[in-house]
Amino acid sequence: MSSVRIECVAEEGCMIGESPVWDEKEGALLYVDITGRKVCRWSPLTRQAQAIPVDAPVSSVALRKSGDYVITLGTRFAALKWKEELVTTITQVDKDKANTRFNDGKVDPAGRYFAGTMAEEIRPAVLERRQGSLYTLFPDLSVVKHFDQVDISNGLDWSLDHKTFFYIDSLSYSVDAFDYDLQTGKIANRRSIYKLEKEESIPDGMCIDTEGKLWVACYDGGRVIRLDPETGKRLQTVKLPVDKTTSCCFGGKDYSEMYVTSASDGMDKEWLSRQPQAGGIFKITGLGVKGVPPYPFAG
Repeated sequence: MSSVRIECVAEEGCMIGESPVWDEKEGALLYVDITGRKVCRWSPLTRQAQAIPVDAPVSSVALRKSGDYVITLGTRFAALKWKEELVTTITQVDKDKANTRFNDGKVDPAGRYFAGTMAEEIRPAVLERRQGSLYTLFPDLSVVKHFDQVDISNGLDWSLDHKTFFYIDSLSYSVDAFDYDLQTGKIANRRSIYKLEKEESIPDGMCIDTEGKLWVACYDGGRVIRLDPETGKRLQTVKLPVDKTTSCCFGGKDYSEMYVTSASDGMDKEWLSRQPQAGGIFKITGLGVKGVPPYPFAG
């Protein structure tokens, strides 16, 4: 795999870059900076990122069938009109908890927006445990809570036949699978399919390729790893020049490019001087596999 090439395409460092999503219509990469409180859109043509500031930590962004985007903002699901820079609340969760916020989110093949919460961090990956939950925003704008007792709700995706839901609660150091009912959006029968090795550190964001293999960004591990969910084996490791790799997605004209977000939050001057691209967005080419286009929220 000597043809793998890694390039930092957006160097304006995010504090916590997350939730990369390819917007085919715009030919651009969406992502968020959670603590920087902005939603960004990077164009490969201009090689510039536009940013829209928001009023709370913004942890994920997704396409919307009717146009524009949906985001998870604080403990709210919200709609974002890009040109108008207008954010409107759809609904709120965790109303009984003062110190939680949403983390990663993604839309399922039927157009439902799955996203989970976590306690606000004291320092990166240091927080009150078991404060989070996993939710789904349905196209009719109703919300269902699947379970609670989550530490850091993170990466999520669906198998190619849509019968399995993959999910990461970061501090379990595990990639889990559930049986998935696409008709109802219900999940059942949780099991671990991969436990991270010590040097892989903390599992964060995740995506799937057209061969049904999972790609997991390893926070503090400085890498993305490719896993076979059937065998539980790691197939490939791609190391990046930054430690805090946070999430990944496929994009570009034919979804053959991988985009990886990263964070600089919690890094001191000395660490940042060694990793000046921390918080940047990276493009990986030459992986030899393609990704699955993102699904838009149907509501």
